[in-house]
Amino acid sequence: MLTDFSPNLSPEQARMLSPLQLAYIGDSVHALLVRTGLLQRNLLVKDMHRASNEAVSAVSQAKELASLLPLLTEEEADIVRRGRNAHPRHSAPKSASTADYAGATGLEALLGYLYLTGQTGRIRELLPFLQPEG
Repeated sequence: MLTDFSPNLSPEQARMLSPLQLAYIGDSVHALLVRTGLLQRNLLVKDMHRASNEAVSAVSQAKELASLLPLLTEEEADIVRRGRNAHPRHSAPKSASTADYAGATGLEALLGYLYLTGQTGRIRELLPFLQPEG
């Protein structure tokens, strides 16, 4: 699904992007996977909207990242560190701590990096519960 649209940058090209640029793309990738997965559950649109908002929150993303950390390669962990250490020009939302927001940015940076480098299979390995069935 995502492979058809991935620009397939080299790892070197992707590492040249700022962690916030990677997170910008990763946020979209995460949201698309969450929403596509919810579509498969045959919910009302209002229920899908509520569930997707919860799943893409900084708190939920930080929890996802914490469960993934032991599974990451050294390269992936480095991308996450860069994302966590990035300093956006805005503050964390009221619903999340600074640590949660940093963790969410780390997860999004990782997803952006994997997507941009065409590693959608690795996204499936790390986040199988977000994948649509079939």
